Amino acid sequence: MSSAEQIKNGKAVIGIEFGSTRIKAVLIGEDHAPLAAGIYDWQNELLDGVWTYPLEKVKIGLQECFAGLMKNVEEKYGVKLETAAGIGISAMMHGYLAFDENDQQLVPFRTWRNTMTEEAADRLTEAFSFNIPQRWSIAHLYQAVLNDEPHIGRLAFMTTLAGYVHYLLTGRKVIGAGDASGIFPIDPGTCNYDVSMLAKFDELAAGTELRKKLTDLLPAIIPVGECAGNLTEEGARLLDPTGTFSPGVPFCPPEGDAQTGMAATNSITPRTGNVSAGTSIFSMIVLEENLSAVHREIDIVTTPCGAPVAMVHCNSCTSDLDAWFGMFGGLLSEFGVDIPKGRLYDTLYSLAAEGSPDCDGIISYNYYAGEPVTGIKDGRPMLMRSPDSAFNIRNLARSLVYSCVASLKAGMDILTEQEHVKLDRIYAHGGFFKTPRPSQNFLAAALGADVTLMQTAGEGGAWGIAILAAYMVRKNTGESLEQYLSGRVFADMKESTVAPDKEDTEGINKYMQKYLSGISAVKAAAAE
Repeated sequence: MSSAEQIKNGKAVIGIEFGSTRIKAVLIGEDHAPLAAGIYDWQNELLDGVWTYPLEKVKIGLQECFAGLMKNVEEKYGVKLETAAGIGISAMMHGYLAFDENDQQLVPFRTWRNTMTEEAADRLTEAFSFNIPQRWSIAHLYQAVLNDEPHIGRLAFMTTLAGYVHYLLTGRKVIGAGDASGIFPIDPGTCNYDVSMLAKFDELAAGTELRKKLTDLLPAIIPVGECAGNLTEEGARLLDPTGTFSPGVPFCPPEGDAQTGMAATNSITPRTGNVSAGTSIFSMIVLEENLSAVHREIDIVTTPCGAPVAMVHCNSCTSDLDAWFGMFGGLLSEFGVDIPKGRLYDTLYSLAAEGSPDCDGIISYNYYAGEPVTGIKDGRPMLMRSPDSAFNIRNLARSLVYSCVASLKAGMDILTEQEHVKLDRIYAHGGFFKTPRPSQNFLAAALGADVTLMQTAGEGGAWGIAILAAYMVRKNTGESLEQYLSGRVFADMKESTVAPDKEDTEGINKYMQKYLSGISAVKAAAAE
């Protein structure tokens, strides 16, 4: 069956992901290859000290990216996109979306980027003997309780961004296991919210204005591979106001971007992991056994199947590098030299590869937001160097690229050096790897492990959630997600792997010594 016939006959599958800088819809065929895509660019905004996205922009972005997908389909294949075999919704994990009984939003969306819940995260971590990071939904809820915020007495439902969009389109207040693991701790034995911790939270909240038990506020967890609802008439009109796309299409459970990254890189088995790098950077390492201790730098979340995963999440990755590279491009423009962005980045990355392995004492801190992994409470991008450093473009560019992975390395060193977690291979994806050299090489050196880029590394989470939707539609009876990915999706996938280079490894280790010793200066700047 041709691509046009697959689309016309409703055999293709759609994935939509709400990332930090763009919303992307992708259509995949029966061979899982992308057929068409639509994109809507957006940015978070700082409103009264809170990083947020207005929900009106969520709806606009959904419609615009889907309209782009429909247009792309008609231009490429000469047919209209009127239906699909399945749809999946993915989005940035964590954060806090709160609604009353009438589905009215109570406070602006508090995203993963906020570091405003330290007291709640500390108290919950102590009560649960389980690390609760500041960006988790339950930390945001409990901080609102501690702050005695007026909306708490009216709270009827809370969810993540993926769960919210899924609800708009299907009318069901549900979530996938992986996204749920960034809301509240999951019991891997039941693949549901941890019952004992739910009870402890209700005890902590007793006597406050929170009038409902936590179980009544949280979205229900739907196992991977099961149908999590169908596109309603109202959802279809929201998705496509033209009325071309029909209701009734089944949806897979909504998932977080971390889990779609795992699906997109076939890294859901023990001793494998992936690194997603763009506006933020995080690693997902599938565990063979539980960690020996609670580490505040490491989250325990799950795969889409509910298996335990050690997650090192860093709030800042490429934003500061983009700002510096943009400044270089702006300077050239002042001289009448306009260089395309792609060429500018390729050139600067190439120069970074030629820099001194330790950047000759030039240290860059890329903190656009607070960074719990290194104890930074507020965003303060900084550049430090020794008076005798060779301050040239090559060393500076290399330092800017190093800074994108430095906080991640600090957290990953805990896993590998203290917990002795073994890694067979790391799969990498995200915008940071659009120019593989030297980003792929530097990540391998930082983590001390082989790093693999797949042919689909640039497709991202929209493709990953489309794969999960395809699994819901096309799996055989008893076929696990691991079997489906390995046997059907990635069996013939092209990939490239680099091993850690000794000189790069020694260089970034020296860089990290100075990087960590200078953290106190960043903390002092952030405290002003």
